[in-house]
Amino acid sequence: DSCQTLCDCLETAKTVKCVNGNLTAVPPDLPPYVRTLFITGNRLARLPAGAFTAQRLPDLRALNLSGNHLRAVEAGALAALPALRQLDLSGNPLVSLSPQAFGEGGSPLEELALRGALRDHGVLLSLAAMLQSGALRNLSRLELADNGLLLLPAGMFTALPALRQLDLSNNSLVGLRNVSFQGLGQLQSLDLSDNSLGMLRNSTLAQFRSLPALRRISLGRNTWVCDCAIEDLVAWLKESDQVEGKEALTCAYPDKMLGKALLKINSSDLNCSVPVDLPSQLQTSYVFLGIVLALIGAIFLLVLYLNRKGIKKWMHNIRDACRDHMEGYHYRYEINADPRLTNLSSNSDV
Repeated sequence: DSCQTLCDCLETAKTVKCVNGNLTAVPPDLPPYVRTLFITGNRLARLPAGAFTAQRLPDLRALNLSGNHLRAVEAGALAALPALRQLDLSGNPLVSLSPQAFGEGGSPLEELALRGALRDHGVLLSLAAMLQSGALRNLSRLELADNGLLLLPAGMFTALPALRQLDLSNNSLVGLRNVSFQGLGQLQSLDLSDNSLGMLRNSTLAQFRSLPALRRISLGRNTWVCDCAIEDLVAWLKESDQVEGKEALTCAYPDKMLGKALLKINSSDLNCSVPVDLPSQLQTSYVFLGIVLALIGAIFLLVLYLNRKGIKKWMHNIRDACRDHMEGYHYRYEINADPRLTNLSSNSDV
């Protein structure tokens, strides 16, 4: 009766829907037969520990908590759901997500949707800590779209050996330098569309090649920069069958390459005669300068050695000239110091 008052309870479908009811907490008397639970469009500010009880919801497999104004998911909030396989927290302005939200022993969860729920950077770091702890090792589908993500924490996906689908679309990712896909041997689908990727490094492309099950990569609607740094990506696109719709990938910069298909780019289009690796170029210049200076020093020492006799004679001449000059000064000093010699000098002058 309580369930019928707050929600729509369908026993034959084993489904309960608590939609747009202005609920501020999880209904206390949910029926034990429920397998699919919708609590959406309400005003659940927080999900505290013990919000669900295993004894009353032993068969709950799918839980949808999207669009509830949730700001905090506390430790142990989802721990008492032994059969949970699907969880949707999309559309909630989370500012706190406990890495222990599923308890200490982990969870059998297989699908997790967080579309538009990771706008706070601290929540992203908490999610990364949760994933890296191994609490969701059974996860096969992870949806992180629409979150405005610029960069992902290093090693975020390393403890997800069962992951098959990863959705990172409609973010603002500018690179994948910190992202490791190693260990995702089951990964089949990777969506990177609608981001701000300008290039993909050779190390990332090598990871894509090493994933045996990866057969669908989406790269559409990114801001590809078609300069010399994109040569590796173009070569990979031409040889790979992993990229979905690769014929439609086009350059966004520079202006002269705008709209040109990546698959139609040749080396002559990129004007790569000047090296783009500035640190390596500077290092080479410093080495060359050091060699030149060493050569000049060696030549100078050789000239000194070959002219050692002339230099020695020249130094002796300078020494004699200096000695004669100093003796003259000494003689004049003695005359000036002795009054008798001074008078004699004056009379002789007269």
